[in-house]
Amino acid sequence: MTPWKVIDRAPIPKGGELQLAQRGDEWVVRVGGQTLMSSRAHASEETLAAWALERVAEPRDILVGGLGLGFTVRAVLDRVPPECRVIVVELSKQLVAWNRTHVAELAGKPLDDERVRVVEDDVLARIKAASRAYDAILLDVDNGPTALTRQGNKSLYGISGVAACHQALKLGGVLAVWSAGPDEDYVRALEKLHFEVEVKRVTARGPSGGSSHVLFFGKKTAPSRKRS
Repeated sequence: MTPWKVIDRAPIPKGGELQLAQRGDEWVVRVGGQTLMSSRAHASEETLAAWALERVAEPRDILVGGLGLGFTVRAVLDRVPPECRVIVVELSKQLVAWNRTHVAELAGKPLDDERVRVVEDDVLARIKAASRAYDAILLDVDNGPTALTRQGNKSLYGISGVAACHQALKLGGVLAVWSAGPDEDYVRALEKLHFEVEVKRVTARGPSGGSSHVLFFGKKTAPSRKRS
């Protein structure tokens, strides 16, 4: 079997290393030896975008948290009108650079689309700075609410993070979240903050199967409770 080749590396704040590796035509991004994303298993990310946008009447302002290998952004761009604005928030500058170079062709160079603006920042900070700004927020950060590889992401999926997402969405807006597995605590947090919740299970490779992932969808139906 063809061995994996590490193409590039990048340090992670507070320790650890992000790796971009290639084997034949497959690309993966790893943290601490754990694969975060693969070019051969992205159907669930595309489904996240497709189903989120099906639940939005007129998508005009979309925030995508977590760039990955660009497949979620591509799926959004393929489904929104020319006048739509898509904000992509990614904390890793190196991952953004890889999406402009080594893996740009995988998803058809989505970052070159004039509708896209990339913000290199913490996604929760960006969300907290917004108020009724987005028709949809798509989160594919870490492994979702469950199985976190970076503890700093935990607050994004806690009650304060859910409240921030609620505040950042327009009325009727949709929060869509990719997860490696189910999380009842996250469902309860969504319901507590007045989201109308749906939970869907999908496979990583679509009809061809693969590992199972969970998608959370929350539709903003009422003003959020005041945060303490």
